[in-house]
Amino acid sequence: MVKERARILVVGGGYVGMYTALRLQQKLKRELRQGEAGITVVTPDPYMTYQPFLPEAAAGNISPRHVVVPLRRVLDQCHIIIGEATAIDHAKRTATLTTLATEEEGTGAQQLSYDELVLAPGSISRTLPIPGLADHGVGFKTVEEAIGLRNHVIEQMDIASSTRDPAIRDAALTFVFVGGGYAGVEALGELEDMARYAARYYHNIKPEDMKWILVEASDRILPEVGEEMGRYTVTELRRRNIQVLLRTRLESCEDRIAVLDDGQRFPTRTVVWTAGVKSHPILAATDLPLNGRGRLKATAELTIEGTTHAWAAGDAAAVPDITADEPGKECAPNAQHALRQAKVLGDNIAHSLRGEPLETYAHKYAGSVASLGLHKGVAHVYGRKLKGYPAWFMHRVYHLSRVPTFNRKARVLAEWTLSGLFKREIVSLGSLEHPRAEFELAAGGKPSDDPKGST
Repeated sequence: MVKERARILVVGGGYVGMYTALRLQQKLKRELRQGEAGITVVTPDPYMTYQPFLPEAAAGNISPRHVVVPLRRVLDQCHIIIGEATAIDHAKRTATLTTLATEEEGTGAQQLSYDELVLAPGSISRTLPIPGLADHGVGFKTVEEAIGLRNHVIEQMDIASSTRDPAIRDAALTFVFVGGGYAGVEALGELEDMARYAARYYHNIKPEDMKWILVEASDRILPEVGEEMGRYTVTELRRRNIQVLLRTRLESCEDRIAVLDDGQRFPTRTVVWTAGVKSHPILAATDLPLNGRGRLKATAELTIEGTTHAWAAGDAAAVPDITADEPGKECAPNAQHALRQAKVLGDNIAHSLRGEPLETYAHKYAGSVASLGLHKGVAHVYGRKLKGYPAWFMHRVYHLSRVPTFNRKARVLAEWTLSGLFKREIVSLGSLEHPRAEFELAAGGKPSDDPKGST
């Protein structure tokens, strides 16, 4: 039984943040009802993005709104604050927040006190100081980026179809992806598949007119599915006329020209950066212990090493993998571990508040699945290797089982069923990024560069 009111602060509304808060809602149902506990979730967005579905959303197989889960609906017993934690003083049990209200009011940051802290801010894209990347590159970590990239690819096909300048046409039909991990390979595979289908509706564009290029600094791609399946993926992509350049780095993308370290130059209007992630900046603005890579030092019970009343999991935490044969190995920062860690994390916070012993997180990595486009995929699960349609089907079944809420499962399944019966949608809605542009012109103003259309 909780002896006094416990104020639980969850920083982050991603996998770990949402699932931990959801677990706490279930485990502390009576305490929340009687006012003996309170849960506050601080998150930049009012939704959780199920990132494994981003490539399919970009390809138009899933509606963007079905890739996200509204937090206020799922976490109906929690207080949701749309904002960001900019600093945490755990010694004083206070967090410094900036919210939409503080920005509008110009009042600066606000202080929020807590008793138990869950740090689950996730990670951010890891970029390098490459000339032109900030100006011309696009990431693939959010639903906005995924849909923006889909609109962009179709828009480039429209440009290529309508221009008479061969240089502009060539640049418009060249798509460079940097990074051979899950995000890069799946995004490339799905978008190439979508663009190949869309080409049939253009009178002067053929699939072979497009150049799709994957740049990877190491000697292999998709290391999560094993070396053999990684080699198969390279073969499969090259069979689709996709250039896979291993042991190669992007040196510059200034002036819309992708320059590689082997001397190759590709005029292009599309550079997609998916070359890894790094720790969220909030971790460095705390008084909590970090490892050499900037992640929180966590224990197998998902507490933060050397502290009390502080918890972490997911991308932000270096959690020891007690199932590994080699000592000192950490759990991989992926969704498979994050979802399971969140369950244990929520249980352990409830155990701690009630004075009960904590559970230890232990999960032996089951394997990985990856989609390479419609009906194409690779998988390495429990030692079994699959490729082609069986792997693609397993990819869909697995992620359908993992996407949260029955509502989302039903909607995604319905969309997959309908997409199998009808033709793909190949419409670009790029104007959504500048919704007020037309009205501003009509009103005699100048179109705003702000994608939200604010003045």
